[in-house]
Amino acid sequence: MSSPQGDIALIGLAVMGQNLILNMNDHGFVVVAYNRTVSKVEDFLKNEAKGTKVVGATSLEDMVSKLKKPRRVMMLVKAGQAVDDFIDKLVPLLEKGDIIIDGGNSEYRDSIRRCKSLQEKGMLFVGSGVSGGEDGARYGPSLMPGGAPEAWPAIKNIFQSISAKAGNEPCCDWVGPEGAGHFVKMVHNGIEYGDMQLICEAYSLMKDALGMSHDEMAEVFDTWNKSELESFLIEITRDIMKFKDVDGTALVEKIRDSAGQKGTGKWTAISSLEYGVPVTLIGEAVFARCLSSLKDERELASKEISGPSEKFSGNKKTFVEDIKKALYASKIVSYAQGFMLMRETARELGWKLNMGAIALMWRGGCIIRSVFLGNIKQAFDKNPDLSNLLLDSFFKGAIQNCQASWRRVVSQAVMLGIPTPAFSTALAFFDGYRSAQLPANLIQAQRDYFGAHTYERLDNPGTFVHTNWTGHGGNVSSTTYQA
Repeated sequence: MSSPQGDIALIGLAVMGQNLILNMNDHGFVVVAYNRTVSKVEDFLKNEAKGTKVVGATSLEDMVSKLKKPRRVMMLVKAGQAVDDFIDKLVPLLEKGDIIIDGGNSEYRDSIRRCKSLQEKGMLFVGSGVSGGEDGARYGPSLMPGGAPEAWPAIKNIFQSISAKAGNEPCCDWVGPEGAGHFVKMVHNGIEYGDMQLICEAYSLMKDALGMSHDEMAEVFDTWNKSELESFLIEITRDIMKFKDVDGTALVEKIRDSAGQKGTGKWTAISSLEYGVPVTLIGEAVFARCLSSLKDERELASKEISGPSEKFSGNKKTFVEDIKKALYASKIVSYAQGFMLMRETARELGWKLNMGAIALMWRGGCIIRSVFLGNIKQAFDKNPDLSNLLLDSFFKGAIQNCQASWRRVVSQAVMLGIPTPAFSTALAFFDGYRSAQLPANLIQAQRDYFGAHTYERLDNPGTFVHTNWTGHGGNVSSTTYQA
């Protein structure tokens, strides 16, 4: 019997799986392809993989027998139970030191559990974010692997070869232990929600406040894509604005305004609440999708509730420039919040995350790829301990330059009755973050008044006291519950 030739196996032949296999094949790796429905393997070898070095497998046993040691098995299957089911089937077939890679959109706590469970059995687990959609998978995705660090040397060459490149640098590096790879992918997707919502608000203002045509808006997005806003999402928005239906009108206006979601944005918002990090923009982006899904209710409400009748009366060209600056400033806040969440989670879980490397991983291949991420990498290269992007000199200057425009856009939107939840919450966060004093002293007083929760006096830091606010309450403070 000839010795095994497979460098890596891939389970799951949906379009992402097929494209990753072809990408690996292009880079000289021998991939063993397996799918639970075996006929899919035969179809793939006869069609898309015809003429390649891809090897088919008829069972998991057959797949494992065709792999070089240490065996590397990557799954691209539906997150959740399917991943655990495959792991349970693979474990008896593998040996100590073999590597199982989950390339799906798994919840990061599941990856932490799987990593620990496989470690106990002597096997190595990697949970890797894969971003860039079908095209990225085929020609160069952004890859965010984390898990058992001992696995990295065995998969590094494959992952970095097939990933997108920013300059000559691969958009793939080791993220951190346990579920760090999937956590960073989750935050990436949350930021993606924020970016998309911000662009939608810019579109809404141009369309509803300024009455711009789709061709005019396409031109604006094209111009923005040659500026500091250059990004994949701005580029595709330009293309969407240009796209005409069969009758010659803009197709985008024929699409029901009810946005779907798969959950990663929601997970990011939930994590921000769990770790006490004010990731307000991603939260608002998730809520904006939830509000959009109340389409029938909104249509009824639009007939019952009226808003302002005021129309925009300023200079159209100047306001478009204001919108651009509001979008840029809000985007800075969104990324600052995302990196705050990653920093705090890493601190809580004892992970070491390289923030500059993460920014580089997102520079190419992924949905949020943009020129802007190069500036983030530079900020962390300059100061690896940077607590917030808003304190970096580049971003501080950029926001200062955008601030007046940003405020004009938010106030104008309010006066016109056009909802801009992401622009507005970004500005509110910015104003809160730059405030030495917030009205939270009153909240502490209220909490102490109704629940004896105590408060810290400015003139005696570190000491918590309770006041008998009414004169007839007690002096005993509460230590048993929080409100």
